[in-house]
Amino acid sequence: MLRIVLPKGSLEKATLELFAAADLAVQRSSEVDYRATIDDPRVAEVRILRPQEIPVYVADGLFDLGITGRDWIEETGAEVVSLGELAYSKATANPIRVVLAVGGDSPIRSAAELPERARVSTEYPELTRRHLQKLGVDADIRLSYGATEAKIPEIADAVVEITETGRALRAAGLRIIDTLLISRTELVANPEAAADPARRHAMEQLLILLQGALEARGKVLIKLNVAADQLRGVLGVLPALKAPTVSELSERGGFAVETVVPKSDVNILIPELKDRGATDIIELPLSKIVH
Repeated sequence: MLRIVLPKGSLEKATLELFAAADLAVQRSSEVDYRATIDDPRVAEVRILRPQEIPVYVADGLFDLGITGRDWIEETGAEVVSLGELAYSKATANPIRVVLAVGGDSPIRSAAELPERARVSTEYPELTRRHLQKLGVDADIRLSYGATEAKIPEIADAVVEITETGRALRAAGLRIIDTLLISRTELVANPEAAADPARRHAMEQLLILLQGALEARGKVLIKLNVAADQLRGVLGVLPALKAPTVSELSERGGFAVETVVPKSDVNILIPELKDRGATDIIELPLSKIVH
C-alpha cells in the first residue's frame, strides 16, 4: 500500500535498528542495495536514498512516506506533511542544530555583523540565503561538498554547519554565533497520500509502532510482590512514568506492584526495593510503550 523511502548515510544504521525494534524489519540483499522490503501488508515498496533528496521525492509523489531531517525539508522547501518527530540520530537522541560559525579569533559576534559579500560556505545554501536575507546581510554563499569547518579563514569567512554538541566546531577553532534551525528526524508524507483515508490510517499505524519502540528505549518493567504493611515504603522509592499499578494478591494479604522505570536506575532500585520488603522482583525488557 505505502511506498517508503528511508535515509542512507549517517542515519541509516539507526533507522534500520528502529524499524527492527518496531517489528518492521527492513530486508535487503546486501548493505549497498538501495531496494528493500518490509514484511508488512501496509508496505508495498522500500528504497534507501540520501536524506537530502527525500523531501523532494516525497513531495513529488514518488514515495508516500519518508524519513528525513527537518534541515533538509527546510533547505529544499519541499511541500510535505509532517506526521511526527522521531527523536533519534546516528548516536544520540539530541536534535542537530544548523549553526553559523566564524573563526575563534574573529571580531564578529552575530550574523548581522557579517560584512558585505562575506564568504559563507555551507551544504545548506538556500536555508542560509533565506536566513541572512531576513537579517539584511548580503553574503557570498558558496556550496560546500564537505569538510566545511576546514575552510575558515582562507576559503570562507564563515560557515553554516550542523552540530549536536558544538564540540567538533570548537576543535576546529571555530565559534558559533547564530543558530539557524533546530532539526530532528521526521516522518513525512506526500500531501495527496496523506489525504487518502486508507493510506493515512496505515501511515499513522506505522508511526505508532516507531514511536512506541522509541519510547521503550532505556526502560524496563519492574514487577514485585509486597506485604500490605510494607506497601507504602516500596511505593515511596518507585519512579514511574505514571502511578504504579497495584493489585491485591488473593489470600496472601499483600499486593502485586508493577511499573516502568529507567534501566539506568535498576542497579540502585532493586536492592532498595528488597530492603523495603519487596519479594519476587522481576525485571522485564520492553519493546514498545504506546500511550
